[in-house]
Amino acid sequence: MATDVDPRIDSHDELVRLRTRVERLEAQMAFLMRDLGVAYPDRPDWTPSRETVDLVIKGDTKAAIRQVREETGASLKDAKELVESLQQSQKQRR
Repeated sequence: MATDVDPRIDSHDELVRLRTRVERLEAQMAFLMRDLGVAYPDRPDWTPSRETVDLVIKGDTKAAIRQVREETGASLKDAKELVESLQQSQKQRR
C-alpha cells in the first residue's frame, strides 16, 4: 500500500507545527518569568566572532547577518539588530 504523499508537505506541516509550539513555549516562559519577577533578556549575551566583525568592517551586512544566525541560532530580526549594533560600534570607533 504505497502512499503518494509529497514529503515536502509533511516537512512543511511539521515545521509550522514546531514553530507554533516554540512560540507558545516562549510566551509561557516570558509569562512565568514576569510572574516570578525574574529578569528575562530578550537576547542572550553574545560576543561576535572575528569572522563576523570582519564582515561588518567590509560592509557585507547580509553575510554578517547570516554568520550571526549560524553562530547563535538567532532569528533574522535579532541577527539584523545585532549586526546593526556592531555597525554602530564600528562607526563610533572611527
